[in-house]
Amino acid sequence: MTITRRELIKAGVAAGTALSMPTIVRAQTSPSDARTVRWVTFNVQYDPIVSLDATQHALAIYDTLFAQDLKGLPQPQMVGKWSVSNDKKTYTFELRDGLAFHDGSPVTAADCVASIRRWGQVDAGGKMIMERAKDISKRDDKTFAITLNEPWPLLIPLLASFSGYYLAIMREKDANRPATEQVISNIGSGPFKFNNALAQPGVSFTYDRNEQYIPRQEPADGYAGGKVVKVDRAVWQVISDEQTAFAALQAGEVDFVKEPASDLYPLIESDPNLALETVNESGSDFYVRLNWLQPPFNNVKARQAMLHLIDQEAFMIAAGFNAKYINPVTSIFGRNTIYTNDENTGWYKKGGNPEKAEQLFQEAGYKGETVLILQPTDWAPASKAAEYLAFTLRKIGVNAELAPSDWDAAVKRAEENRGSVKDGGWSVFLGSWTDAKFGDPLSTPLLRANGEDAFVGWPKNDEYEALRVKWGEVETVEERQALARKMQRLAWDFVGTVWLGHCFSPIARRKSLTGLVHVSTVFLPMWNMQKVSP
Repeated sequence: MTITRRELIKAGVAAGTALSMPTIVRAQTSPSDARTVRWVTFNVQYDPIVSLDATQHALAIYDTLFAQDLKGLPQPQMVGKWSVSNDKKTYTFELRDGLAFHDGSPVTAADCVASIRRWGQVDAGGKMIMERAKDISKRDDKTFAITLNEPWPLLIPLLASFSGYYLAIMREKDANRPATEQVISNIGSGPFKFNNALAQPGVSFTYDRNEQYIPRQEPADGYAGGKVVKVDRAVWQVISDEQTAFAALQAGEVDFVKEPASDLYPLIESDPNLALETVNESGSDFYVRLNWLQPPFNNVKARQAMLHLIDQEAFMIAAGFNAKYINPVTSIFGRNTIYTNDENTGWYKKGGNPEKAEQLFQEAGYKGETVLILQPTDWAPASKAAEYLAFTLRKIGVNAELAPSDWDAAVKRAEENRGSVKDGGWSVFLGSWTDAKFGDPLSTPLLRANGEDAFVGWPKNDEYEALRVKWGEVETVEERQALARKMQRLAWDFVGTVWLGHCFSPIARRKSLTGLVHVSTVFLPMWNMQKVSP
């Protein structure tokens, strides 16, 4: 008799087992913790300019000049008021009253200028601002200005966006550090303070309410509006094992699990103390990036083969997602943005087309080279998808191997090693990105094809890049939609990204945790949430 994973979980829960829960979860739990919230999430990266994975951390401790509401529209956040000159070249910003860093020092215009300049070194949208800026300077302690060479309507939307890197306003002395050198002081002006004394990398991270923070008066709306903190402390527990995380949630030792395993959904829904909630209303697109610099994917036909190979439904189910939450993606602009279109999507076939994929590998002159797939074993969906990809490639005669590691090591290898597999390089990198971000080709790294400056895989197509640059020069949605079709026609020929599918990933929470702010990305705010009596 074969015992399924779900049956094992049910048996463990019925027996009241703790499923080897980390002792630190139990040790930090107290019946009097009415104003402490515990999340199960991933390990923390500190500097959002050095690592895209630091955005969740940055959202808690750093504030931003502008922020996007749930509709994706830019709204003032740290900025109290702003204006633009008659010639539409000079934007003047005045900070709102009461802004202060966690060390007690006031937030000044000089801090903002330094932070913008540091962000502008790494973010694609930020780089475009820097290229167009004649001057970025402070006018007085609370006022700074950005003067452009020519009028440009995208300045405010890009200051509000974090489709790429998060524009965290840091102290000037921190923002003056090189963009490649990590800031680890963790002193921002946001609604939470990072508790360095309680930080245990790989185990838990603690954030305390910033009692001096003055929120805006508007109601919370996506990342915009008032960031009103209604708890005293938030503790992020790093628990990579899905069964352990679920048992901790059911036992009341944690309040929130960001990505529960989909085969646990029925158990969560049947528990009177638990609930599923889709907080990220955009969902996520899972993708594959191929190393353009090394065989076999330095050949366009091998990259095109991957488009035909993927059975998106099968991959998403293999990754562990519930069938009712998954969808195919066929546009480079995501599943549901205003620029999603059907240009040049003839490659898509429900169920995939392995015969066509095998033919294209042969036409590419594939000679049995090792295709090395980076497998982040501490991120279950990507780990399972990597295993299924290796299996699928082997079925058509490709010599696929897995390189298991944790997520941080996989990212480091992908970013830093562009060499051959035998020299420590790689062939395939898997990840996910929020669907809504694919409506912003200026900032979203996966929509760049500028070679060495592109996202991992380093695709290069000059014609596509010329269209992407033009995106920032046109003013209407209709003009950008026309550009989107032209860009997509090219993109599916040269293949910068291969889709595995789209999914909605509900979080699991105890019903005593309420007020979660809905957003359009995977990065979830901690303000507004509160614990109520069950």
